[in-house]
Amino acid sequence: MMLQVNGVVKRFGGLQALTNVSFDLPEGIILGLIGPNGAGKTTLFNVINGVYPPDGGKVVFRGKDVTGLKPYRLARMGLARTHQIVRPLNELSVRENVMVGACFGREGHSLGRAAEVADDVLEFVGLAARADQLAENLNVAQKKRLEMARALASRPYLLLLDEVLAGLNSAEIGLMVEIVRQIRAQGTTIIMIEHVMQAVMSVSDQVLALDFGQPIAFGAPGDVANDPKVIEAYLGDPGLAARLLDSAPTD
Repeated sequence: MMLQVNGVVKRFGGLQALTNVSFDLPEGIILGLIGPNGAGKTTLFNVINGVYPPDGGKVVFRGKDVTGLKPYRLARMGLARTHQIVRPLNELSVRENVMVGACFGREGHSLGRAAEVADDVLEFVGLAARADQLAENLNVAQKKRLEMARALASRPYLLLLDEVLAGLNSAEIGLMVEIVRQIRAQGTTIIMIEHVMQAVMSVSDQVLALDFGQPIAFGAPGDVANDPKVIEAYLGDPGLAARLLDSAPTD
């Protein structure tokens, strides 16, 4: 099992952000994480990758209890993430940004090897032509791909993607979804937070829905989209689930 989240609880003062969140994530699949704003999705990511220690429960990554381990230690173990608000190192080049992931990731590369890894990853995400540009000069869609490239350069077993489609147009969404599919095809397990429902339903093998920090549905995309609790809490329209699934592209 790639990841096991068992009874995770997280509080911020009087706010209960997560309540008894549990799920098992098999190796090699894409799990879509959905729910309304404030449902606890990014908080769950932050607990999984060590930004926040949980107030209860545990996180098991590749058979090891990693509850509360710092993000840099988890990166060395093969767990990487992107952020909803992209965080490029603006004063560095695109290549140098990706080299950071290669140096501080699972394989801990030297600078020379990190540059080679960075060039390979930039080719993969379609940014090779911009390798020598300063990161601050990229547009939003390119910065999203740079964020993903930096995470991929760490050679993760598990990749957490936090709204990589937000702010993109339909063509950019299609390109990013294809990149996500290719990452999974290469053997990387993925959890992705996403509000672009047609995309997340088309690419996910399983979907977990949260509301007020609690799981309300877990299973195949079609089952979750048609779950009355998900329709009430998030989709709002009973007919939307059918339209999403009918219009979702298939592999």
